[in-house]
Amino acid sequence: MHSPNVYIGKIAPYAGQFPSAIEKREMSGELMLTTLGFEGDEQADMRHHGGADRALCHYPREHYEYWRNQFPERAEQFIAPLFGENISTTGLTEQNVYIGDIYRWDNALIQITQPRSPCYKLNVRCNINDFARLMQNNGRCGWLYRVIVAGKVNTEQPLELVSRNSDITVAQATSIAFNSPFDAEQYHRMLAAAGLSASWSKNMQMRLLTKTIEDFERRLVG
Repeated sequence: MHSPNVYIGKIAPYAGQFPSAIEKREMSGELMLTTLGFEGDEQADMRHHGGADRALCHYPREHYEYWRNQFPERAEQFIAPLFGENISTTGLTEQNVYIGDIYRWDNALIQITQPRSPCYKLNVRCNINDFARLMQNNGRCGWLYRVIVAGKVNTEQPLELVSRNSDITVAQATSIAFNSPFDAEQYHRMLAAAGLSASWSKNMQMRLLTKTIEDFERRLVG
């Protein structure tokens, strides 16, 4: 079981460029978790963030040490929740969590739906050119959840795995989607993963239909 740190944020102008809720603050005690995420947490760009399949973002706390080592001159900025995550833990990483995993968290149940798709706003957030691409390439992206049973959750309560529903780790899903050549067999494998988000199911199906991989550049560089 893994005890989470929890963060929520409001939409505000960010870096003079765009509205964002990436600035989040740590919460403690009892919170209401709805099918669209925490009450009081917001998303500015609902086309690419939020919604039922992307209600919560989880980022492993241990990855921050990696980023501090990569950018020692900016080490002080690499602490949660720099990347706008709602949940941060130690012990859970892309290597040991799976698409479709269901966790009990106090009165709620949450399910992993997809890896996070890094976007250009992280370049601005970190003041590092091409940071989103670096994150995508090394697979330290984190992941997203849907809330399948809403309810009150206490930040002192741990996440407890109650059901494993696929054989695809988040790390493997990230590799298949972002860092591998066209592979129809792997796309069919992904489509068979119980719990996969609708948007990722659509992307895998479109690859099979068009025989091409979608362009990531607009997402990564803006």
